Amino acid sequence: MNKSVAKPHSKARLTSLIPVICLGMCVLAAAPFVSAQRVLLDKIVVVVDSDVVLQSELESRMTEIRANAARANQSIPEEDELREEVLDVLIIENLQMQFAERVSIRFDDDSLNRVLNSMATNSNMSFDEYITALEDNGVYLQTREQIRQQMTMQELQRGMVNRRITITEQEIENFLNSETGREVMSADYLLDHLLIPTSSDETAEVKASKLKYAADLLAQIEEGTALGVVRFSAQQSNSDFPVEAIEFGWRKAEQLPDLFSDIVVDMSIGDIEGPIEAGNGFHVIQLADKRGGTDQMVEQTNIRHILLTPNEIRTDEQSLDAILELRQRIIDGENFASLARQNSDDASSVVGGGDLDWVSQGYMPLEMELVVDELDINELSEPFRSESGWHIAEVMDRRVSDLSLEYSRSQAENALRNRKFDLELQNWLIEIREEAFVEFVD
Repeated sequence: MNKSVAKPHSKARLTSLIPVICLGMCVLAAAPFVSAQRVLLDKIVVVVDSDVVLQSELESRMTEIRANAARANQSIPEEDELREEVLDVLIIENLQMQFAERVSIRFDDDSLNRVLNSMATNSNMSFDEYITALEDNGVYLQTREQIRQQMTMQELQRGMVNRRITITEQEIENFLNSETGREVMSADYLLDHLLIPTSSDETAEVKASKLKYAADLLAQIEEGTALGVVRFSAQQSNSDFPVEAIEFGWRKAEQLPDLFSDIVVDMSIGDIEGPIEAGNGFHVIQLADKRGGTDQMVEQTNIRHILLTPNEIRTDEQSLDAILELRQRIIDGENFASLARQNSDDASSVVGGGDLDWVSQGYMPLEMELVVDELDINELSEPFRSESGWHIAEVMDRRVSDLSLEYSRSQAENALRNRKFDLELQNWLIEIREEAFVEFVD
């Protein structure tokens, strides 16, 4: 029995060489059977608690690493060292999959298909084309299994590691008051931009004409034409004045030119500023988007609903008929809350008479949000379908709430948790490795 400790630094060195999905996986072929002769197809190389690591797994992973290293023009350890490090990785993965099985972490085929569909999109292929490509390469089943394993281990790690991490109120306060914290918490801005260049040797009359031209372009944008469209049209026109632009991308205010940094913090999405005169010309900017920051004014809706979920004794059609009947009873004067307590299948709101309390924009199921957004206060919806079943909903009130403080503290806690996660993950992996029964088989 061998209980040597896993080597986090060794695994880190191999991380870049071990892909989540490798389309060039090694396919092991068994030699033809010879009469009365046994052929060794596979063998156990390590016993890991109640499971094993097979020779084929080891060889397949080493083949992947060699192929990836060759493509990336990277060096790899000597054969014996590589074998030892890969075995360490496989043992840790095996332990995690056993742990996930014990705590019932599983992903169904629909979840895997969503990941495959995303991979297909990233490869500019349809889902069917991508699956066909995997099948043609003989790696479809291996790919699905690798996706399932990676998703399972990530879910396990999130659950096991996050509960080991403690973030105190003092840590949050210190982070928010630190220079790093202020930088992390500050908003990112996406600017659209156009520039009518000027030069120092131009006459005042020419500069005045360019200023008027910039003002004319600004007027078109203010009338509703997108800045990008105005800029493109100006660039394609026969105007005497060229129009240029800078692609800033997402930037924090202090990363923008000084000319814009003080202006952008007071802009709302869609706001336009200009013409702004600078040494190189007249600028017009529009705030295309904004993310993050501590200013969080959120639209909230107070909703109550009744949910009927189809089951073994009530079909989808019968559920719809029942929700229609409940809606009519409410219209006829029966109490919404009483009917919700007696009939709703939503365990989280049934005791409160279907009341979901104040829900922030974007925090309810999309099907419900689309319906609720169209309702007036005290208006009862028509029945609508979600993944959970059939609903009727009523908007009781609406408000805009300042959640800046809550948001800031939540973001700070997430940032601190992310900082601690990798170290705590390594500690947890070392612990489960040390506590495991591991026996190497010659």
